[in-house]
Amino acid sequence: MKKVTLVKSIIGCKPNQKATAKSLGLNRVGDSIIHEDNAVLAGKIKVLWHLVKVENA
Repeated sequence: MKKVTLVKSIIGCKPNQKATAKSLGLNRVGDSIIHEDNAVLAGKIKVLWHLVKVENA
Protein backbone atom coordinates (compact mmCIF):
# COMPACT_ATOMS: atom_id res chain seq x y z
CA MET A 1 0.00 0.00 0.00
CA LYS A 2 1.21 3.50 -0.84
CA LYS A 3 0.12 6.79 0.69
CA VAL A 4 0.08 9.54 -1.94
CA THR A 5 -0.11 13.17 -0.80
CA LEU A 6 -0.53 16.21 -3.04
CA VAL A 7 2.08 18.74 -1.89
CA LYS A 8 1.94 21.26 -4.75
CA SER A 9 -1.00 22.88 -6.50
CA ILE A 10 -2.29 21.57 -9.81
CA ILE A 11 -3.12 25.11 -10.98
CA GLY A 12 -1.22 25.76 -14.19
CA CYS A 13 -0.48 22.09 -14.81
CA LYS A 14 -1.15 20.33 -18.07
CA PRO A 15 -4.68 18.92 -18.52
CA ASN A 16 -3.45 15.33 -18.37
CA GLN A 17 -1.76 16.01 -15.01
CA LYS A 18 -4.94 17.57 -13.62
CA ALA A 19 -6.97 14.58 -14.80
CA THR A 20 -4.49 12.15 -13.26
CA ALA A 21 -4.66 13.96 -9.90
CA LYS A 22 -8.46 13.85 -9.99
CA SER A 23 -8.43 10.14 -10.85
CA LEU A 24 -6.30 9.50 -7.76
CA GLY A 25 -8.75 11.49 -5.65
CA LEU A 26 -6.38 14.39 -5.00
CA ASN A 27 -8.25 17.68 -5.25
CA ARG A 28 -6.49 20.07 -2.87
CA VAL A 29 -2.98 20.54 -1.57
CA GLY A 30 -2.59 18.32 1.48
CA ASP A 31 -5.07 15.67 0.31
CA SER A 32 -3.84 12.14 0.95
CA ILE A 33 -5.13 8.80 -0.21
CA ILE A 34 -3.95 5.23 0.24
CA HIS A 35 -3.84 3.03 -2.87
CA GLU A 36 -2.80 -0.51 -3.66
CA ASP A 37 0.76 -0.58 -5.01
CA ASN A 38 0.55 -1.72 -8.65
CA ALA A 39 1.66 -0.74 -12.14
CA VAL A 40 -1.29 1.60 -12.69
CA LEU A 41 -0.43 3.61 -9.58
CA ALA A 42 3.25 3.70 -10.57
CA GLY A 43 2.32 5.21 -13.94
CA LYS A 44 0.11 7.85 -12.34
CA ILE A 45 2.84 8.76 -9.86
CA LYS A 46 5.30 9.07 -12.76
CA VAL A 47 3.02 11.70 -14.34
CA LEU A 48 2.71 13.63 -11.04
CA TRP A 49 6.17 13.01 -9.56
CA HIS A 50 6.86 16.74 -9.08
CA LEU A 51 3.53 17.39 -7.32
CA VAL A 52 3.18 14.47 -4.90
CA LYS A 53 4.92 12.80 -1.98
CA VAL A 54 4.75 9.01 -1.81
CA GLU A 55 5.18 6.96 1.38
CA ASN A 56 4.69 3.33 2.31
CA ALA A 57 1.49 2.89 4.31
